[in-house]
Amino acid sequence: MFGFCFFKAQPTTYLMEYRAGEVTREGAGLSTLYYAPVTSLVAVPIGSTDASFIFQHIARDFQALTIQGHVTYRIGEPKRAASMLNFTLKADGKTYESDDPEKLPQRILGTVEVLAQQAVKELTLKEALQASDRIADIIALGLRNRADIASLGLEILGVSIRGVKPTPDTAKALEAEAREAILKSADEAIFARRNFAVEQERAIRESELDTEIAVEQKKRSIRETQMDAEASVVAKQNELRESGMTADISLEGKRKDFVALNAENTRTLADAEAYRVGALMKIVEGVDTRVVQALAAAGMQPGQLIAQAFAGIAEKAERIGQLNVSPELLQALMEKPKSTEAVHARRQ
Repeated sequence: MFGFCFFKAQPTTYLMEYRAGEVTREGAGLSTLYYAPVTSLVAVPIGSTDASFIFQHIARDFQALTIQGHVTYRIGEPKRAASMLNFTLKADGKTYESDDPEKLPQRILGTVEVLAQQAVKELTLKEALQASDRIADIIALGLRNRADIASLGLEILGVSIRGVKPTPDTAKALEAEAREAILKSADEAIFARRNFAVEQERAIRESELDTEIAVEQKKRSIRETQMDAEASVVAKQNELRESGMTADISLEGKRKDFVALNAENTRTLADAEAYRVGALMKIVEGVDTRVVQALAAAGMQPGQLIAQAFAGIAEKAERIGQLNVSPELLQALMEKPKSTEAVHARRQ
């Protein structure tokens, strides 16, 4: 009304009221009643702002990749920003007279693009795909050191890289390479596992063979001990046998000597008996046979004498007509003669 207007700034807006080229009032979240024909209001947003970006660059190995992220900033020095850019409000107090506030994010993103290109050109594709944090740090440090950013009174709060992606064809090739590497690693793992199993099997087999060898050595040792024992027994038996043979030989020698001595004695006795018989024969050589028989009958038993008598009768049987022998006589002849010792015992 009558050119007077009222403006109430937000807490995130730094308001400067100009009149006659001088700042009459300024501050964040300021409210003022001003006369529009002679007053200008400059409203600088001082809150944090996010500016998203997506750029495509070429890596050191000439592979295209896309960088996507955002930068967070705020106007830390409103007066310096107002001196570089036009933040003057229109008479309605709602819109800006120029498009400088809208160009501010573009200026920042242009600088971000340059810094991102400088960071990527030093990296290969595979390195860049794994260096999002490194690229973000390079961009943030570059923005803080840029003179044009400092001249605008901007404060860089942070830079974030949401992704670094290759082209679809390159991504497929990398996926194939990674897949082949994973399959190769899997094959190597399977080979290592099988090799380990073979090594374990060989170790078990070697252990079994060592056990068998140890058992065979033990058995051989036992057999050798048994053979030694048997050899000792055989040797002992041989010694005993040799000793027995020696004893037998000695006994046989003694027996031989005894037999020879006995034979010699028998021969001597036979010679003596032959000499005695010969001497007797010489004595009775010219004697009548009847005398000899009578001498032989001396000392005979009665039965023997009766038998000799019967022998004489038998020699002259042709001259005997009849001979009667009573049963009593035969019974007496058949009875065994009593021994002299029995007779002597009876007499006693």
